[in-house]
Amino acid sequence: METRKRILIVDDEEDICNILSFNLEKAGYDTREVHSAEEALTSGVNGYDLILLDIMMEGISGFKMAEMMKKNPDTAKIPIIFISAKDTEDDTVNGLNIGADDYIAKPFSIREVLSRVAAVLRRTSSTADAKHNTLSYKSLVMDLDRKSVSVDGEEIDLTKTEFEILHLLLANSPHVYSREEILSKIWSDDVIVLGRTVDVNITRLRKKIGEYGKCVVTRHGYGYCFEEK
Repeated sequence: METRKRILIVDDEEDICNILSFNLEKAGYDTREVHSAEEALTSGVNGYDLILLDIMMEGISGFKMAEMMKKNPDTAKIPIIFISAKDTEDDTVNGLNIGADDYIAKPFSIREVLSRVAAVLRRTSSTADAKHNTLSYKSLVMDLDRKSVSVDGEEIDLTKTEFEILHLLLANSPHVYSREEILSKIWSDDVIVLGRTVDVNITRLRKKIGEYGKCVVTRHGYGYCFEEK
């Protein structure tokens, strides 16, 4: 029998905790609610597979709690999803820079929360348990063993060429590759390919990977790179 994943919910709004707990339990997770960072840290966060963490709380903020966890070797690898009414770009970037695995803005839909929780747990479980050879940026994950790509846990159908271009750019981010360099690395020497073919594959790749398409950047006069946004 598969062990149920344990999720700690840290939010000073009891109603939010109750809604999250009810729906997560219904989806097959074990949950525990606490209403402050102090309570979470005092009672212990070890043993949880994921923490849903509010940012704006009295006393120790969610950002501060995450920083404390990431500095402690015993808790540094516990995945964190921030859930907060602070939804500006700076807040999101700050949260991700601290080491959070995802960021959900209030008000949220339960469907979105469940989808993001499942995606984060899938990524962290495959890294910790299966030790898959993976490459990732936020919720964009390349499984190099299975030759698959997923966004938010949903698998994306890429051609072999698109996969190899994404692998080249993501693995060597933010290095800029010219069309000629991409051609030489992706296509075999005995195949005649025009530089325009690279552009076409890049365009298709951007569309397929959704929000991460903007990370595949054109450096006019130089080539392409994968740039964190």
